Amino acid sequence: MTAIVHQDRIQAETTHKKSFVLLMAGILALVVGFGATAGGIFGAWYTWDQAVAQNVVTPDDAAIAETPVRGPFTMWAQADIIAQHQLESTEGLHYSEMDRTVPQVDENGEAVLDENGEALMVPNEARASWLTATTLTTALSLGVLSYALAAFAIVVGITLIVVGYVFLQIRRKAVLL
Repeated sequence: MTAIVHQDRIQAETTHKKSFVLLMAGILALVVGFGATAGGIFGAWYTWDQAVAQNVVTPDDAAIAETPVRGPFTMWAQADIIAQHQLESTEGLHYSEMDRTVPQVDENGEAVLDENGEALMVPNEARASWLTATTLTTALSLGVLSYALAAFAIVVGITLIVVGYVFLQIRRKAVLL
């Protein structure tokens, strides 16, 4: 009889430990799930709000033409057209493919010579314009990534909320048995 009582006590302790683990896992999943969902919603809202503040509209030759830049698709379209325009203005050359300096030219397009008869070199403005284009396309690409991360956080958050709920339901049913 003592062995049966001891065995029942061990089984009760094991059931209590499992119940406690399910309770903690369920609560943790719910807390993290709600936090991830709220963080994702805030991230998407913040990105949208910052885009609205910039008041940028895609040009008529963009993949999504004449549309306010707000969401990930218009951000992508704006970044893409900036890169296309930059490549057109630099004859298809990227920043790293261009010389740092170029000969200075006068109003007739002739090279300005120094006192030794050599061409006077000045910074390459076409190359420097790549810095602005790169800055703009990087900011827009980060906006696209921000939306993607926000969507991921929301999906993971909702998944964790469901998992937490299931854990608590399993615990509830196990305790009732």
